[in-house]
Amino acid sequence: MDATTILSNDFGYVVLVIIFSIFMSWWVGYQVVKAREKFNVHYPKMYGEDDRFNCYQRAHQNTLEVYPIYLILQVMSGLYAPKLSAVCGLIFVLGRIVYALGYQSGDPKKRLRGSFAYFGILGMLVCSIMFGLNLLQIVKW
Repeated sequence: MDATTILSNDFGYVVLVIIFSIFMSWWVGYQVVKAREKFNVHYPKMYGEDDRFNCYQRAHQNTLEVYPIYLILQVMSGLYAPKLSAVCGLIFVLGRIVYALGYQSGDPKKRLRGSFAYFGILGMLVCSIMFGLNLLQIVKW
């Protein structure tokens, strides 16, 4: 049996949160560009002698490491529960901003202030699992 999914109008919230996440990703990357000038770290070097620069670089790199997971979960969970998914996505994106700001402070421990982002990931993961179970008609919610 084929599954046909028709997007609800509420999926627009998911689209807007994804666009917001793109701006967040660009912002974190731009912070590294500015930090390269500030701390005199020239391309192609990934890291500098000054750990303050390295904190900017790691905030960006870690964001890129989790971003594909976020995007996949955002879309799949949004197909199941678009409004809840958008809220979870917003929590994730705001958490990543707090994470980056904490890391960029020069005190790497402050990055943990953005750990609440993973509550958003967890919510999207649960919705994605429910979406899969519904498609398989194992659970009907």
